[in-house]
Amino acid sequence: MLLTRRTTLMGLSALGFGARGKFALADAPGQKRLVVVLLRGALDGMSAVVPYGDANLTNLRPGLIPPAPGQPGGMFDLGGFYGLNPAMPGIYALYQAGQVLPVHAVAGPYRTRSHFEAQDLLQLGTETENEGITSGWLNRVLAELPRRHGPALAGLAAGLGTPLLLQGAIPVGAYAPDHLGTPPPDLLARVMALNAADRIIGPALAEASRANSFDQSVMSDDAPMAPGDSNRRGGGFAPLASQVGLLLAAADGPRIAAFQLEGWDTHGNQIDGLKRPLSGLDAGLTSLRASLGPAWQDTLVMVMTEFGRTAAMNGTNGTDHGTATMAMLLGGRVAGGRVAGTWPGLSTGQLFEARDLAPTQDIRAVAKGALVAQFGFSDAALARIFPGSGQAAPMANVVRV
Repeated sequence: MLLTRRTTLMGLSALGFGARGKFALADAPGQKRLVVVLLRGALDGMSAVVPYGDANLTNLRPGLIPPAPGQPGGMFDLGGFYGLNPAMPGIYALYQAGQVLPVHAVAGPYRTRSHFEAQDLLQLGTETENEGITSGWLNRVLAELPRRHGPALAGLAAGLGTPLLLQGAIPVGAYAPDHLGTPPPDLLARVMALNAADRIIGPALAEASRANSFDQSVMSDDAPMAPGDSNRRGGGFAPLASQVGLLLAAADGPRIAAFQLEGWDTHGNQIDGLKRPLSGLDAGLTSLRASLGPAWQDTLVMVMTEFGRTAAMNGTNGTDHGTATMAMLLGGRVAGGRVAGTWPGLSTGQLFEARDLAPTQDIRAVAKGALVAQFGFSDAALARIFPGSGQAAPMANVVRV
């Protein structure tokens, strides 16, 4: 069986290292960088960015509302109606600097409450799975960008899988969780020598070796750590994000990255259950910003999840699968310091199917706005990236002009 170049690079990923959580890296020209953070499990957007100004919130979920702004352990106020969860002080600092733009009441074009189906549709960028689309929308973004010439990194092989978001015709590499072990120093050299004559595997191994050399040079023990990051090589999203930031910031590094973070399905004990993932998201995004350094000005980060949670809490102090949720854009040029989106209200008549936060913004519109802001894509390019999304116009005013 012949191995494709992409399959070979992914197989070599076992020779690398990683951290808990997953991300994938790909190549794009220029200085503009795009990072997508997938939250798998359905984040309750009303716990991350709390609409405490809606009078119906207390009746629906009295046990899930953090203390008011100004109270001990209280929310960070976002303008008098919304409050940011107190587990995210780093994101609040970026919000105060005008570099975070939460977007509320967003949802995909689908109305399934199945995690698996919704994650597939979110990453495919389609309304159904029967549209003949098999590539992820971020891979289709790569297809719209001109490629670099020469032996530039097309991806970094340091993991065992690639999210559907980045799967497709354009080769990418992936990091996977840790516990992969460290191979003998001469193993890759021996594998390369054995396969040097093979016209498919030989060049793929050579490219993987170049990627590995770049990776090690950027993230070696001699590489400067991001400020405040004393445990860059430990487990968790924060050290992984710090490593990715160094790679993205490098002159010859990749320009597109995608993370997958688990742990957002909060059917019970939601107040305590969300503290750790929200704190981890906060630490990871602030670590990413720190390690990017000046490149943060050319970076746009999009945080998204498959759907939201029920408006009312359930009998176990949690929430069940819902519809609309919250997305977030971050970056040095993001027109932040405000909450975007149209709030639909929480009265019984305003809820979707009398149970969920109603969607007022298509997540594809948010993504399109980010793509236009970063890469200046035309309407025709956006239509190829998100087929059948003509009704979802790109969100305006994403970045400062």
